[in-house]
Amino acid sequence: MASLPIDTAKFTGIICAVPPAPRVANRETGQLRVDRETGKTMYQVGLCLMAGASADVVTVSVAGEPAGVQLGMPVTVRDLVATPWENEGRHGIAFRAAEIRPLSAPASAGKGAGQ
Repeated sequence: MASLPIDTAKFTGIICAVPPAPRVANRETGQLRVDRETGKTMYQVGLCLMAGASADVVTVSVAGEPAGVQLGMPVTVRDLVATPWENEGRHGIAFRAAEIRPLSAPASAGKGAGQ
């Protein structure tokens, strides 16, 4: 099935709801899932996607460990896509991003007049 791009600019905020963890390919052996193109370990991150008065938590896969991403931290997501899937009567939507990183704070945050 085709991957559907998601415009993350439409969200009012994206926050890490579940910290990054390596994806396991085989639970019996503990083998980790790797990206076919880069060979990097795949990680999953629970992200809270907020838009107006609603919010949803989705699990997003990304190749390589998202450095500096921690629980409760605002993040930015690059090239987020949703891919519908079906397997043996089960179905859902898989989310994947090219990159997840901490949202940069303005350089002068907390400093200014009166200090």
